[in-house]
Amino acid sequence: MKNNPHLYQVFQPTNYQLFIDINRRTRRIVGRTIVSGTALQNQIALHQKYLDIKSIQLQQQDLDFQLDDSQALVHITLPQTGQIRLVIDYQAALTDSMMGIYPSYYQVEGVAKELIGTQFETTFARQAFPCVDEPEAKATFDLALKFDEHPGEIALSNMPEEKVVDGFHYFATTAKMSTYLVAFACGELQGKQTTTNSGVQVGVFSTKAHDPEKLDFALDIAKRSIEFYENFYQTPYPLPHSWQLALPDFSAGAMENWGLVTYREEALLVDPHNSTLDFKKYVATVIAHELAHQWFGDLVTMKWWDDLWLNESFANMMEYVAIDALEPDWKIWETFETDETPAALQRDATDGVQAVHVAVEDPAEIDALFDSAIVYAKGARLLVMVRALIGDEALRQGLKAYFQKHQYANATGADLWQALGAASQLDLAKIMQAWLEQPGYPVVDAQVIAGKLTLTQHQFFIGEHQAEQRLWPIPLNSNYSNVPTLMTTQELVVGDYQTLRQAAGQPFRLNVGNHSHFLVHYDDQLLNDLLQQLPQLDAISQRQLLQELRLLAQSQQISYAQLIPLLKRFANSPSAIVNQELYQITKALKIFIAPDTTVKANLENLLNQLSQQQVQRLGWQALDTDTDDDQLIRPIVLQAAVEGKNTEAINAAHQVFLHYQAQVDHLPATIRPLVLSNEVKNFGSSQFLDDLLSSYQQASDAPYRSDICRALTSSLDPSFLQKLVSCFENPRIIKPQDLRRWFNLVLANPQGEQLAWDWIRQEWVWLEATVGGDMEFVTFITVIAQVFKTSQRLTEFQEFFEPKRQQAGLTREITMDYKVIAGRIDLIKQQQSAVMQALSDCTAH
Repeated sequence: MKNNPHLYQVFQPTNYQLFIDINRRTRRIVGRTIVSGTALQNQIALHQKYLDIKSIQLQQQDLDFQLDDSQALVHITLPQTGQIRLVIDYQAALTDSMMGIYPSYYQVEGVAKELIGTQFETTFARQAFPCVDEPEAKATFDLALKFDEHPGEIALSNMPEEKVVDGFHYFATTAKMSTYLVAFACGELQGKQTTTNSGVQVGVFSTKAHDPEKLDFALDIAKRSIEFYENFYQTPYPLPHSWQLALPDFSAGAMENWGLVTYREEALLVDPHNSTLDFKKYVATVIAHELAHQWFGDLVTMKWWDDLWLNESFANMMEYVAIDALEPDWKIWETFETDETPAALQRDATDGVQAVHVAVEDPAEIDALFDSAIVYAKGARLLVMVRALIGDEALRQGLKAYFQKHQYANATGADLWQALGAASQLDLAKIMQAWLEQPGYPVVDAQVIAGKLTLTQHQFFIGEHQAEQRLWPIPLNSNYSNVPTLMTTQELVVGDYQTLRQAAGQPFRLNVGNHSHFLVHYDDQLLNDLLQQLPQLDAISQRQLLQELRLLAQSQQISYAQLIPLLKRFANSPSAIVNQELYQITKALKIFIAPDTTVKANLENLLNQLSQQQVQRLGWQALDTDTDDDQLIRPIVLQAAVEGKNTEAINAAHQVFLHYQAQVDHLPATIRPLVLSNEVKNFGSSQFLDDLLSSYQQASDAPYRSDICRALTSSLDPSFLQKLVSCFENPRIIKPQDLRRWFNLVLANPQGEQLAWDWIRQEWVWLEATVGGDMEFVTFITVIAQVFKTSQRLTEFQEFFEPKRQQAGLTREITMDYKVIAGRIDLIKQQQSAVMQALSDCTAH
């Protein structure tokens, strides 16, 4: 088999009959898999992991087989090639890893219950049944599911249930699909259903721990999303139903299983009476993302994991296209600017980052491919760039042709570019190769040199790096007509600047709309011209300018000290996304500040100056006159005022808390995390902290639990923070799916940094055993690198992680994060004195 790393090259399944009997009490699975297909050799293999295979038969004759647990394989010797039908009997254990077939734990009115669900992406179907667990090995599936069923429990799967015989729930034959998209669940569920205009049944399901009205928002978004995609893709939804299921324990945010999409509860369930606009946008985009996959990823699937971006980047763009059509008043593309763009720009500027397209084989490395900032955010940004280049009509025509040609089969990136290129008459493959195959992105220096407007591109880095001579074909999107559509050379002289400026009648700009994946570094003359016209720029453009300056300061191409005097120009913006970036900069300044110093007081003074008028305008309570932006700005500026040690704001937050003290969960969701954190830090007794932790355990509402987490981890009491750390390994208090959030927030608290860092070093073996196969496991390392900023911490980081650098799936992250910390240390060393002086000067006026 060494010459055939992909099993599909030797054995090509066409159908699986799956008989799976689950016993929650004994925590065992008894399974029979009947797999039909074509054997091209006498020696074949199937994937299996943690399966106790009892027998393998062909035509009622036992076959020889050998388990290879190190490679997660079972090798089978056949008496013949050609069409075969194997019958495999096996057993396996239910696990708590949130992979394969696993239980979710929850309570209803204090009674403990279990729901069984699945997670098979990337390579976990092999933990549920023997199979060729590769995307290209598409087959049909006939599932028969049995479980220790109690009255009132139901079973769900990719296809409708057809019958129940001898306790087995039989489901209709699936479409031809990949193993990682198979899904089922069983337990005590509630649901609501509706039907699309084209007759697709749409349902939303959850445990009965939740009020049924929390299903309504998701049901509406799911129905309208499917209707939108059928129209936009000009391709019908290919299955009879689309179920959306909230699981109490779920490692990812959501998973696009064909016909049975699974979600974290916080990504699907919405309280209609007390939810923020931001949260509704989040849930809506998650649903739209997963339903975009039903075509892009499920109907047509990447041939191998190296083209994962084909699935994720496209769904990440389409979620915004869909929600923009469904809820135009939400200005969802502004959310793209706050959620996707900065994540991509930050991560992609680190030396050693992966490209969007990466060759990969090892299962651990496949999981590490799911870098949300690259495969999701950057990939989506690149596709937004393509959309801007070719327009929606060519995009839709290209996708229609792509689906027609590759439906129920597999495709590569080249297939997508061929379809979109034919529709747009552009050589997209040539344009996009550099963007997909090269890591990183360019910064374009825009300068007036000897009177000539001159553009120069070079790779943008933050932190330690080894520069390489990379070039990109950059869609410049300039507001000056003399600037070409694409910049394909390192330097470009546009022409005489004064002549161009006079003809245009406006300041020079590149990347108008911020559709392209690059930064612009304007020289002082061009930047000052832009700043003079600041009020004429739209919200995205103002935010883009601030964001570029922040990243340039982080990369030390300019100094943070240069930004500080500019901040007040943006302080009273009516745009939420401008305010968000403004306070992202003040947050970035904290790395230069030592506790209990005059400089810290100066930063607090600056926060008060920036937020003062907005706080006065908006207050603490929602107003009838609020715009959507006002709703989003209010918590941002109130947070700034409280962080600025504004006594009036701190006391006002306390009064709000006292008003809701009897029903803390009824605090308005927009200000709830701030009010609770303020109470914990400034007013909370030890009894209050314990009560709040108890409320966290008992609450079923995910956003409320998240707000409690943020509040408790902001405590200034080291003994209480130690108590929280002691809860990290207690799943009855902190579910493994939520552990990274708790760890991250305690670590980011200066009072808790040492506690969290000691814990992860002492408990790494436990952590790896508990969530080590999770595709988000490596992000425990990422969040450490986001906090550390001293030479001592860098040494400790290196000492602990260096022995793990060669571990599959961790190598890239450890290497990159060392550079991230080292770069931050150097940034502080180079800029601290200038930043301290700028803060002093700014707050003196």
